[in-house]
Amino acid sequence: MTGRASRWLLRRNPGAKAAVRLYCFPHSGASPSEYMRWADRLPGIEVLGVQGPGRGGRIDEPPYDTMDTLVGALLDEVEFEGPFAFFGHSLGALTAYEVARALREHGRLQPDLLFVSAMGAPHLQPHTPPTHHLDDERFLRTVEAFGPLPADILEDPEMREIVVRLLRADARILDTYRHVPAPPLGLPVIALGGASDTETGFLPGWAEHTTHPLSTHVLPGDHFYLREQRAELLDIVRGHLGSRREPVQ
Repeated sequence: MTGRASRWLLRRNPGAKAAVRLYCFPHSGASPSEYMRWADRLPGIEVLGVQGPGRGGRIDEPPYDTMDTLVGALLDEVEFEGPFAFFGHSLGALTAYEVARALREHGRLQPDLLFVSAMGAPHLQPHTPPTHHLDDERFLRTVEAFGPLPADILEDPEMREIVVRLLRADARILDTYRHVPAPPLGLPVIALGGASDTETGFLPGWAEHTTHPLSTHVLPGDHFYLREQRAELLDIVRGHLGSRREPVQ
């Protein structure tokens, strides 16, 4: 296992010193590269993107389509370097939660904080009809209900096939996910969402998965509120992470 050099991790400044590391888990069909733009607004925090097969630089690799295989492979290959926190958006929030639980079960270092964005509590999932089995046209319509896909992707047959493969694998992860009851995490959980996103109504359920009082922040916007409200979101992240006296190497 490795933390610094891993095909699973995207990092902008590998040699930089930081007081804390923020491992970011992307939403369905996405690359973690979007999080790299956060680095300039988070001084003292090293931002790392969790890059699974089928995403970004690993686009040619077949993606995982069950939560258990995804989490198992990630723990096999990555040693999370402390102190650290997790941030996950949408499906990434559920993945980050399951990784935190797996780290605890294996007696490994756990995150100091868990940020869960635009995803209802695990025991409430899935609460929408399954979609991964639909034909491409109907499947893409369900995906674009959350936001349109770039036209250049849809018009390029090869790229469209790659994107649909990843989106369908991610959809199957959520469609087949079943929460296994376990003691709540002994770390703070910060739940975030957009005011007009239907998932926001399910955020209070995260209180069952932490021994700490749940902290909830609702910002203007929809399922992808974090793009339009980036500055406000990162202010919240900074506020919860706080400052540390000595940088980690």
